[in-house]
Order: sequence, then C-alpha cells, then structure tokens
Amino acid sequence: LAAMIDMINNTRASNIVTVEDPIEFLHRHNKSTVRQREIGTDTHSFATALRHVLRHDPDIIMIGEMRDQESIAIALTAAETGHLVLSTLHTQTAPLTISRIIDSFSDDMRLQIRQQLANSLKAVISQQLIPLIDGRGRIAAIEYMIDTPAIRSMIRDGKEHQIYSAIQTGQSLGMQTMDQALIKLYSQGKISRDSVLEYCIDRAEAERLMHNNFF
Repeated sequence: LAAMIDMINNTRASNIVTVEDPIEFLHRHNKSTVRQREIGTDTHSFATALRHVLRHDPDIIMIGEMRDQESIAIALTAAETGHLVLSTLHTQTAPLTISRIIDSFSDDMRLQIRQQLANSLKAVISQQLIPLIDGRGRIAAIEYMIDTPAIRSMIRDGKEHQIYSAIQTGQSLGMQTMDQALIKLYSQGKISRDSVLEYCIDRAEAERLMHNNFF
C-alpha cells in the first residue's frame, strides 16, 4: 500500500489521507498532499478515524487494515461516494477476501453489502511471499482479480465460489490465480516444486499445471 500511495503522490495531484496502525512509511508531500493518521496517537480506532477523514473530502483513503464491521461499512460507503479506497485484509485469495467482507455482516445486511461491494470494488490483489529456490530470500506470488461484469454479478448474486474460475479464465484481461502465479515462478526456476505444493490453493490444479508446463 505504501508503494501505491508513493506512486500516486509522485504522479498526480490528490488529497490523500491514510489511517494506519502503526505508520510504517512516512510520506512527504509531492504532487499530492498526504495526511497520515496513526491509531493510538491521532485517533482511537479505525472507525473513528474514518468518520473524521470523510469530513476532509479526500480523493484517496488508505486504511492499513479493515479490522471490524464498522470500518468495513465506512470504507464501502466512502468507495460508493467516489473516493478511491485502498486497504488490506489477511486472506489468501480474492474470493476469500470478498467472502470475509460479506461475512463480517449479519444476514439481514448482506444483500446491501453485496450490492455495495459489486458497485464499488475495482480490484483485489493477493500476495504470498515464497522462499526462493536458492535460499536467498523470498519472492512475491501475486493473484490479480479485476472487476468485470461477470464478477460483479457473482458478488451481487452470492456466487463467490465461481470467482476463482473467472480469474483462471481471465488472463487476457490481466488476471491470474495464486496457483497460476506460483507455476509461473516455478517455470522460471525461482521456486521449488515443494513450495508450489505448500502454498497452492488447489493441489490437484497445481500438479496439473506443473505437469502441463514441462511435458
């Protein structure tokens, strides 16, 4: 997230506000104005900070982590009203991220949340850090999901289980699954077969992709 904020700060004039716990990277004003708020120092909670942030009419809001229902609800409302909202959740894949957001709410609220999410979500990027085969550190395996009419319909209709297949077949649109990312790193000789099987989402699919890649 810090790299994304830095890129925006260096390339366009925007009013950016971040809410973090803790602040890990200090941004200097460049083309954008960046105001950073830290939980415990500048505010008591993510939800309190977000309510305050919206009064300053930001273009971009970065939330270090969406930890509870209230902060997720405010983030969705902010996104629906034209703000670019960037945030993180501790999930392994894009479909799990979407399910986590929806499952944070009670049954009677989920229809509304699905509608909000389908209308406002632009992309989900999931990342795992995989040991390099030479033992000299780790490399990121990255899953990309972007909003398409089909994926928006799946979110709206409660069919998150179909999203992974949509990502699998969406490579021409710039999407890739976590398993496809792992196979790409494996085919480049950067990670081991054991690492692919340890970090993959669908073991049978990963083994099939590895076999097809080399035979």
